[in-house]
Amino acid sequence: MAAPRPAYHGSGAIAFSTKGEYGVRLMVQLGRHAGTGPASLAEIAAEEDLPRAYLEQLVVSLREAGLVTSTRGAHGGYELARAPETISMAEVLRALEGPIAPMMCASDDPDHLSQCDRSARCTVNVLWVRVRDAVAGALDSMTLADLVPPRANSPVHPTRLQGAQTTP
Repeated sequence: MAAPRPAYHGSGAIAFSTKGEYGVRLMVQLGRHAGTGPASLAEIAAEEDLPRAYLEQLVVSLREAGLVTSTRGAHGGYELARAPETISMAEVLRALEGPIAPMMCASDDPDHLSQCDRSARCTVNVLWVRVRDAVAGALDSMTLADLVPPRANSPVHPTRLQGAQTTP
């Protein structure tokens, strides 16, 4: 008799790696610094309790995706390439993790479609595509600005306080 399959295995049904987790935290910190000049990775690493060397690796992918820019020198560092309101969380996670898909056959990357030899006769693919679309839709609907708390000295933006009541 075969051993029973564990109820939980792997890293979860839909999981992002530490690249995604730490990269989102890095981007939120850069969002907090938006408009104030470059932010030091050493400061961000200390603030978020993350390894600086790992952030240095992540920022390469974010720069290649056009999400951050770098400035060299004593007052150098990294800053967002665009306003936080224009950067979707799907863009951030795709830059860090690659295509968003629960299975390679459901990837929105055309190169991955040819990797499954069952795709022509697969009846389960529709499930994976729907899961992909739901996750991608949630990530597309959120921007970096949604995760960056407003500064104490700046006006509150109603879009950041979803569900909050406002009085006229």
